[in-house]
Amino acid sequence: MTTYKQAHKAEFEANKLAKRLRREVGRAIADFAMIEEGDRVMVCLSGGKDSFGLLDVLLYLKEKAPIRFEIIAVNLDQKQPGFPTEVLPAYLDGIGVPYRIVEEDTYSIVKRVIPEGKTTCSLCSRLRRGILYRVADELGATKIALGHHRDDILATLFLNLFFAAKLKAMPPKLVSDDGRHIVIRPLAYCCEADLIEWAQQREFPIIPCNLCGSQPNLQRQQVGEMLRDWERRFPGRVETLFRSLANIVPSHLMDARLYDFAGLKATGTPDPEGDIAFDREVLPPLI
Repeated sequence: MTTYKQAHKAEFEANKLAKRLRREVGRAIADFAMIEEGDRVMVCLSGGKDSFGLLDVLLYLKEKAPIRFEIIAVNLDQKQPGFPTEVLPAYLDGIGVPYRIVEEDTYSIVKRVIPEGKTTCSLCSRLRRGILYRVADELGATKIALGHHRDDILATLFLNLFFAAKLKAMPPKLVSDDGRHIVIRPLAYCCEADLIEWAQQREFPIIPCNLCGSQPNLQRQQVGEMLRDWERRFPGRVETLFRSLANIVPSHLMDARLYDFAGLKATGTPDPEGDIAFDREVLPPLI
């Protein structure tokens, strides 16, 4: 039997988690000017914990924010066998959120193009993105909100490092390649563990992302396990890695497109970001 003390503690922890998620989303929105007065934000709702959490927090902030903006939820029914089409409409009707369910049989396209047993995530993602851009135009959405969180951003950084030889992650805000749409990631500062706990507390009707029957993205799984292992062995390392994405020193990398190495000249004045300053900050004193 749950005692009063246990129930009080559980409520306290739930309130603390809610405040943390709302604060982090609000901070990301403010830091990157993600949402502005009069915006119509299209929240892409897949049925997973992250997109449910994103919609939930944005609905709360919409009521508290000093600016006015609209929210419309959009789900893309890709016609995977076994997809429970009734779940999201029932949930969205229940909380009174305007929404659009878009039906596009991308499942058949992916299955026809991708060999059996191979991961379908890359092609599926590209097809889904194109459809969502089209729907944003139809709805007059000024922002497209995706549910990627801090851990997704870091995993993408290492995937690009290990497999594409690029120092590149997911930006919290970007303009689409055609220049017509702004994509935002309001969960950029939120960790996955918090979103898992929030989904359990809020009892979101989660739809699994394995209906297509393809193999999981093994590279992303491996990177995710690496990050989780680092965090277990060295608590705080993941947060430090994440903060590094906002603390870049182009002069200490090797991309001549970002820094004019060829034009470097001795100035006779110390560089505050130079090797000597770095050594003094990071290395222990010699005596």
